[in-house]
Amino acid sequence: MSELPQIIQQIFNGLSLGAIYALIAIGYTMVYGIIGMINFAHGEIYMIGAYVGLVTLTAIGTQSGLPLPLIIAAMLVVAMAVTGTYGYAVERIAYRPVRGGPRLVALISAIGMSIFLQNWVALGQGARDQAVPALISGAATLDMGGFTVTLPYSRILVILVTVVLMVALTLYIKNSRMGRASRACSQDMKMAALLGIDTNRVISFTFILGAMLAAVGGVLIAITIGKLNPFIGFIAGIKAFTAAVLGGIGSIPGAMLGGVILGLAETFAAAYISSQYKDIVAFGLLVLILLFRPTGILGKPEVEKV
Repeated sequence: MSELPQIIQQIFNGLSLGAIYALIAIGYTMVYGIIGMINFAHGEIYMIGAYVGLVTLTAIGTQSGLPLPLIIAAMLVVAMAVTGTYGYAVERIAYRPVRGGPRLVALISAIGMSIFLQNWVALGQGARDQAVPALISGAATLDMGGFTVTLPYSRILVILVTVVLMVALTLYIKNSRMGRASRACSQDMKMAALLGIDTNRVISFTFILGAMLAAVGGVLIAITIGKLNPFIGFIAGIKAFTAAVLGGIGSIPGAMLGGVILGLAETFAAAYISSQYKDIVAFGLLVLILLFRPTGILGKPEVEKV
């Protein structure tokens, strides 16, 4: 019985971490689902979102007297607007000119853009860790027969915001005109173009939407962890890519599921094995999935169109 509170605590921690991975992973899976390429600059977009949130907070000031929800909302809105612009620029500069060429060319272009953005922020903001003021303090507690489970309000916010965004995204993709166009392009790009869909516009929209979701993840993790640097995007991007592959690259529900599974795996590995082994467990899980189910948990085998 004494293990139950510890398990509940780690499940909560894993869900909050997995929510961040899911927000980033959706960007990978949407881009791959439409153009069949991996946007390896996506992790840096997440990092830029965190920095824009910090700059917005600094501009407003923690002692401005504005309500806390309004300050956080301003951080999220500004970060989403700026990173959406970055997402559009990445698509126009790094992908559109090479889209018709070999995939290796696009891959190299994306890696080059990733390195450029990383150093761009490091030169502008400095390479050292920067502290983010603690906006949300305190935690809810659950007393379980002498054992206490702590639920920090900042991590509760991460989970709630992620759930709301996932539901909104699902409804938007299912019911909106742009969502239907995106689904048509993911099924057959050439046929969608023949039917009058502006495929370039759909692809740009996909990059922008993915960047905006990653920005939300960046702002939330900055608030939760309390520090950031220009290099946080690389490892987070690689792990989010792992989550996308784990759930099934090209599947939005798969990206959500993969993020949650990866977050839980990392958290339990850190708690019951060692924090030094959490990355080994996460990527070992990816290897197992690729060996026994290469398409991922919710992925479907590609059907060649003739």
